[in-house]
Amino acid sequence: MRIGRNDPCPCGSGKKFKRCCLGKRDEEPPEEPGEEMSPVPLRDRRALERGLADLRRLLDRQNFESVEESQAFLRRELARGGGRLPRQEGRSPAERAQDLMYEAFDAEGPRRLDLARKALELWPDCADAYVLLAEHAEDRERAMELYRKGVEAGERALGRKSFEEDAGHFWGLLETRPYMRAREGLAHCLWASGRRDEAVEHFLDMLRLNPKDNQGVRYSLLACLLEKGDGEGAERLLRQYEGDITASWAYGRALLAFRKEGDSPRARRLLREARKTNPWVPDFLLGKREMPRVPPEYVEFGKESEAVHVVCEQGEAWRQTPGALDWLRAR
Repeated sequence: MRIGRNDPCPCGSGKKFKRCCLGKRDEEPPEEPGEEMSPVPLRDRRALERGLADLRRLLDRQNFESVEESQAFLRRELARGGGRLPRQEGRSPAERAQDLMYEAFDAEGPRRLDLARKALELWPDCADAYVLLAEHAEDRERAMELYRKGVEAGERALGRKSFEEDAGHFWGLLETRPYMRAREGLAHCLWASGRRDEAVEHFLDMLRLNPKDNQGVRYSLLACLLEKGDGEGAERLLRQYEGDITASWAYGRALLAFRKEGDSPRARRLLREARKTNPWVPDFLLGKREMPRVPPEYVEFGKESEAVHVVCEQGEAWRQTPGALDWLRAR
């Protein structure tokens, strides 16, 4: 019996397969106050998806009579491997190409790009290969071209049916992640190239496909909307993720309030709340602390690393708002 997306997960968690091991949300932002994102470089997090691929392949290659049988099988395999599943080598060109990309994400130096090129030779629709090549491109135009090829490759690999049936929980499906990574990279390149409306459209559609936003697309989108001066769009986005506890959300709210109301009691209150969320942001915005040449690879809530990311995203919006920095300094 093939395990369906809506069947109970074989790991015994009691959750649906698509909400548990199939779509394990190992890259979701922390939801509880004070919880920190794991200090693991991006490429290593991508390499961790190899374990999910092994699980998917192992289950797909069995013929279970019941969910209980699949759960017992999985427990035996985990016990036999000391808590790890046996490696499931890819059989199709697509699987073998993706395996090469898992190796590439863990590799260093020229070997990373060599593996990406080999992956494309095996399977021309390997979106992650285009993503990695774009990350090492010599200039923005070349990166944009590669990201666009990755998006197109992902669209071909997934097929139109997936975009119709899986919209709403895209990241929960392992095979959609390379496409989403390529699209995020393309959106950033478009924004940096001055094609702002196109970038915003990509970010908005990514949130439609995956409203849980495991990638943190909403933070880039908020910065774009603030910089464009789209107050209504920014307010809609803030409401959509009203429970967000990050400094990006707190300082975005404060800036919007100042733009609408000036130095109002509400704007002051929101700024106080933002400073409680992360007290380091004003120092970086006002130049009291020097920004690092390279942003930190991971974020710790309430710490300087988070403040650097907020200023990288929203700094221009604060600077271009008349009186905003003076207000921040005075308060």
